[in-house]
Amino acid sequence: MLDKIDLKKVLFLDIETVPLHSNYEQLGEAEKELWNHKAQFLSREDDTPSAIYQKAGIYAEFGKIVCISVGFFAAGEKPNFRVKSFYGDDEKALLMEFIQLLNENYRYKDQLLCAHNGKEFDFPYIARRILINQLELPHILNLAGKKPWEVQHLDTMELWKFGDYKHYTSLILLTHVFNIPTPKDDISGADVWKVYWEEKDLHRIVNYCQKDVITIAQLILRFLRKELLKEEDITFA
Repeated sequence: MLDKIDLKKVLFLDIETVPLHSNYEQLGEAEKELWNHKAQFLSREDDTPSAIYQKAGIYAEFGKIVCISVGFFAAGEKPNFRVKSFYGDDEKALLMEFIQLLNENYRYKDQLLCAHNGKEFDFPYIARRILINQLELPHILNLAGKKPWEVQHLDTMELWKFGDYKHYTSLILLTHVFNIPTPKDDISGADVWKVYWEEKDLHRIVNYCQKDVITIAQLILRFLRKELLKEEDITFA
């Protein structure tokens, strides 16, 4: 089925998220109580809720999106993969821009969103934060009442599982397995909270997010046994 997908109708995406506050002490009393309860299921014996607050960004109830990077294959004879990012401290503003993109350009039934582990993380996280910010869900993210085959979401990790539910396979592992060249990064997903809240270097996070979008597209090309994108095939908005 994958070889029947028109790649020009796929929007590749990745998100970066951080805790809502810079540290545990910034939480209000109600927030602390709620996080303390959540932390019980995340901590080891010697961990405290404040010590693991950096993990709060993983959860849509305790975190926020600071960057959504997207990429798509533009029409034309030569390969042309275009990358754009929506980012900033104002989550609602970047979500509104992203929603506008989806409503204007990804409103048809044969169009797809694609992410790595997107069905478990990116897609539901975006949808939850849209609702929390009191915005309207775009059709392509609204799963209410849809049958499984009507959901327009493609997940490279799910494709790699082939029905196996045993474990998570990271994007970096698959790039190694498929010999996909990727630039060396000075940060990982676990560092994003620190880069955002302590170093205040949002552009570094955007650069990291964009690289993941390109890598997801490259992985799909490998799955389809197609030639990989070259540096000159990629443009940034």
